[in-house]
Parts: sequence; structure tokens; C-alpha cells
Amino acid sequence: MSRSPAQRIREATALSAETVRREVIRGGGRGSKSAFLSGKIGAYLTKHSSPPDEVLGDLSALTAALPEAEMQVPAEQGTLLTILTASIAPRRAIEVGTFTGYSALCIARGLPAGGRLLCLDVSDEWTAIARRHWDRAGVSDRIDLVLGPAADSLANLAEEPTFDLAFVDADKVSYQRYYDLLVPRMNPNGVIIVDNVLQYGAVVRPRSENPAVVAVQEFNRLLAADSRVQVVMLPIADGLTIARKLPSPRSGD
Repeated sequence: MSRSPAQRIREATALSAETVRREVIRGGGRGSKSAFLSGKIGAYLTKHSSPPDEVLGDLSALTAALPEAEMQVPAEQGTLLTILTASIAPRRAIEVGTFTGYSALCIARGLPAGGRLLCLDVSDEWTAIARRHWDRAGVSDRIDLVLGPAADSLANLAEEPTFDLAFVDADKVSYQRYYDLLVPRMNPNGVIIVDNVLQYGAVVRPRSENPAVVAVQEFNRLLAADSRVQVVMLPIADGLTIARKLPSPRSGD
């Protein structure tokens, strides 16, 4: 029996997370979403950030019971997504990899009047959970969901500047493909946010047998050298890169 795209992602995610977690433990790291913060600093950060409301809390608790819970963004990252979205005020936003909908809900809450979010995912099972909580939060009218391989869905979009904000949190091996498809579809000064760019710290190790780590290492290298964007990498959660599409490429590259 052939496996569904969701099953393949589930298996790859579980393998990747476990492999990286073992590498982190072997290297003395903490092996959690906050692998780059001490316990006290992490607790302090949470205490002094706006807490999630009841809908986000319930969604987080429900997702935490799933075998793929590792794929959910933490609360502080969700708050950052809402703040960035509200600051950018995108008319059109896109998310590659929606899972159970936590990050999409956070982005949707930051959209301006008339703003819309296009979500791409492969799983009806996971996004059914998302839809229920989007409805409950009153943001479902701002979200369009397309099911299917994200690269195919992106390739089917008109290749013209359309989006002001993109969030990528899907199959790590395909990050470069998603990015290459997104850049021509971003407006000048549009922002692409990419999750899990530190792979629990495994990206700084010279050798890894984990395909996700190797792919993210190469993606990070190519992104930093891309003259079309201005890039900053933040150590929030498992690493978050923010890339702004420049109105014109950097000179001298």
C-alpha cells in the first residue's frame, strides 16, 4: 500500500527530529524547542511575553498529544509572527506547511482589513484540526487552504510579485525549492520567514548523516549569499531566518 504525502512527512519528521535530538544530546545540548536558551532564561522570556489566549492554548494542547507535536511552533514564535504580520500589514500572505494551524492562526490575526493568507499543506487530517480552531478564533474568512505537494501548488501560482509575507515551515529537504519558487512571487520589500534553520544546533557541525540538516546547511549558505535579499537569523525556538526581498539586488554580488 502506498503511503500518503502526510505519512511520508510524518515519518521523515519523526526520523529527523530523533536524529537531531540524539546529536544534540551527544553534544551536550538540551534537545528542545528552546535548545539555545538556559532553563531560567527560557522561563523568563515566556513570563515577559504576551501569553497565548484560550484558542491558541487549546490548539497547542491538542497538538501536543499528536506523534508529530515536534512540528508545532512554540507560543513565543507565534506571538512574533503576529507582531511581524501586523507591522508589515500584508495584503497577501502565504504559508508553506500549515500542520494543525497554530502559525496560520497567528499570522491571520495580524492581517490588515482585507488581507488574506494562503496556506499550503498535504494533510486533510492535520488541517481539519486547523480549520476548527480558525473558525473558533474567527479568522477562517481570511484563510484559503490548498491541499497537495507545496512545490506543485507554488509552481501553479502566477510567477509575478503577489505576496508581502511568506512563512516556510515544511519539508526541510525542499527548503531551497520552496524559496526559489517564492522569491519571484514576493513583492519588493516582501518578507520570507523560514523556520528550523538551526536544526537544534546541528547545522554548525561539519558532518551530519541527517538529510534535513545537510539540506538546511546548504540552504542557509545559499540564502546568506543571495544578492536579492537582506537576511537576519534569530535564535528563537529552533532558529528563524527573516529575509527581505530587496527592490534591486545588492551591488557587487
